Amino acid sequence: MIKRCNLKPGWLAVTLACSALAFGCVFAGDLAQVRSGENVQWVGNFEGSGTPSSPWQIVRFNSRVPPTQYTVRRWQGVPAVEAVAHASMALLARPLAIDLARTPVLCWRWRIDAPVATADLTKREGDDFAARVYVAFRMPRESMSALTRLKLRVGRAIYGQFTPDAAINYVWDNTHPIGTARRSAYTDRAQNVVLRTGSAEARRWVEERRDVLADVKDAFGTLPVATTLLAVASDTDETGEDAHAGFADLHFVSTQTPCAFPPEGTRAK
Repeated sequence: MIKRCNLKPGWLAVTLACSALAFGCVFAGDLAQVRSGENVQWVGNFEGSGTPSSPWQIVRFNSRVPPTQYTVRRWQGVPAVEAVAHASMALLARPLAIDLARTPVLCWRWRIDAPVATADLTKREGDDFAARVYVAFRMPRESMSALTRLKLRVGRAIYGQFTPDAAINYVWDNTHPIGTARRSAYTDRAQNVVLRTGSAEARRWVEERRDVLADVKDAFGTLPVATTLLAVASDTDETGEDAHAGFADLHFVSTQTPCAFPPEGTRAK
């Protein structure tokens, strides 16, 4: 299913709010959608083929901007979701309610054909990435300044009550060094974190492991937080370029638990 919201693409916090409104309440019943183990919480294991299935949905922002296309497929033996962008933007998103105190570490695999050559994460007109993984949060009211609460109140009056308080945006960038962390060009309520950069690791699956709880604390200085949404995306609406990416095996684990990626060679080619 594709949802449409007439919003300016690229404003991450508003983007995720749009997703929340498309889904309805992001909390009710969400834990039932998470495949759970003692120390592993699966949130994105893409089996089958064709259009991504519930609880994942494609969220489009502006009818004048073509949507990124998402398809579930087996890619180099990995069950994954493939993203194809042609001067386009759309999220593949799902509601999320994870106990970060128990399983704070997000694991996933991703791959790109190439980075977006003319992107620049410091500018709105360059806010494109071949691959992104988002996590959005609700934060304690007392942890935010009066000005921040006012901005969020205004945002919720316009976009709805599920506008997130904050978001972490893990990106595959084109030029910035790995480890770069800076606010989104669109909002100071979203932190971009560069995990991969350039094309040296393109055209193959790359594994990631990030302590989301530590990242949100570093970015916003606040704990505890509650997760609200998880999304993946490949977007090129600002630069007009093409991008081709894949995402697979998204799951949360405890700090002591290894990521649960299937061993090499156990999947049919």
